[in-house]
Amino acid sequence: MSESLATVAYIGAIILFILSLGGLSNPETARRGNFLGMAGMALAVFATVLGPRVTAAGIPWIVGALVVGGGIGLYAAKKVQMTQMPELVALMHSLVGLAACLVGFASYVDTSTVFPTPVEKTIHKVEIYVGILIGAVTFSGSVIAFGKLSGKIGGKPLLLPARHWLNLAGLLVVVYFGHLFLQANNIDAGMLPLLVMTVIALAFGVHMVMAIGGADMPVVVSMLNSYSGWAAAATGFMLSNDLLIVTGALVGSSGAILSYIMCRAMNRNFISVIAGGFGGGAPAPAAGGVAAQPAGEVVPVSAAETAELLKEAKSVIIVPGYGMAVAQAQHTVFEITKLLRDRGVNIRFGIHPVAGRMPGHMNVLLAEAKVPYDIVLEMDEINEDFPETDVTMVIGANDIVNPAAQDDPTSPIAGMPVLEVWKAKTSIVMKRSMASGYAGVDNPLFYKENNRMLFGDAKKMLDEVLTALRA
Repeated sequence: MSESLATVAYIGAIILFILSLGGLSNPETARRGNFLGMAGMALAVFATVLGPRVTAAGIPWIVGALVVGGGIGLYAAKKVQMTQMPELVALMHSLVGLAACLVGFASYVDTSTVFPTPVEKTIHKVEIYVGILIGAVTFSGSVIAFGKLSGKIGGKPLLLPARHWLNLAGLLVVVYFGHLFLQANNIDAGMLPLLVMTVIALAFGVHMVMAIGGADMPVVVSMLNSYSGWAAAATGFMLSNDLLIVTGALVGSSGAILSYIMCRAMNRNFISVIAGGFGGGAPAPAAGGVAAQPAGEVVPVSAAETAELLKEAKSVIIVPGYGMAVAQAQHTVFEITKLLRDRGVNIRFGIHPVAGRMPGHMNVLLAEAKVPYDIVLEMDEINEDFPETDVTMVIGANDIVNPAAQDDPTSPIAGMPVLEVWKAKTSIVMKRSMASGYAGVDNPLFYKENNRMLFGDAKKMLDEVLTALRA
């Protein structure tokens, strides 16, 4: 394949990637978006393998890598449960960062490239240094995020003394060794500064994500997605590959925009998320007072009583959370939804932007269970409807339905937009226990007069509710 034909194929792949992102923005077109992205990637790989920069001797190695990588991906797609998707996404981000690091080191030791001027050589070394820096932060940060999301590492933030000064000192050391790297006259002289920077970048990635609390993990997943895009773009600069540069920029910018949207949904700013400390530990009162303690009495309810409330209701809103994902109760939820809709009940779903452990987590689970897209509404679309709702069912969610965000200015989550489920005639919260949510904040909703608590495993309790409804 000629250089011009490969360039045309790259342009086609870029167009397909852009159309893929557009399709993924809506649940109804997400399947088409996935297919367009797959087609774009297939075209890009095909054009690269058959392009003028790959020799015949290198094709068997590439084919072998494709077979191994494709086999691992196929195995993961078949074996990984939907509840494990957040940690799988984090693991995939780590691979992008690792690839950027390996490509950076390979580009540096490659002596086949000839630079016409010293300026071009310096630019190439800057690309290598920055690419490895971003890749190392992405790799180690994503590995820690995988550990937190999979439960192998606790969600409580690790806040080291003077951690911001440590980060600043690390940045200054990276800049200093970057200067030494650019001044190096040969590969051996530049390897030590490059290795020192890589170690510092790996440590920074670990420190950054360890300091972030469990409640901010959805934002972290989105943030790491953005980092992986910039790592891919840096790889494109190192390899002089326009497709990687554009694709990485698309992923990086879209991930950054999504992180911004999610930070707004939590009434947080990006800097405060990176600074860490929110979620996973004991609630810390805000400045100016002590957070108000919930008052009232918890009223438990049985599955049979829940079924009776649903039978008598004309309007129902279901708010899913991570507890639904853990219990894998989405299919039972669909059966209940179908049964109530057949009886003329107006039943809908309210989705908070940060429900679950990654962006769109609840939407994916409900789509897997065949819940119709038109009854799955975002928080801004449904919040005004709670006062006219007979019953709201909260399945394994906590922080996203906490009225303290509106009523208690001293609460750690004060100002965070939440689903106003307590405004319904009756709210039912399904939880295993009275434990606080991922943010470590108690929930006054549990003690309100119109609230009922259905304790137990979500799947088991919903199965009993379904049985009672059918009876």
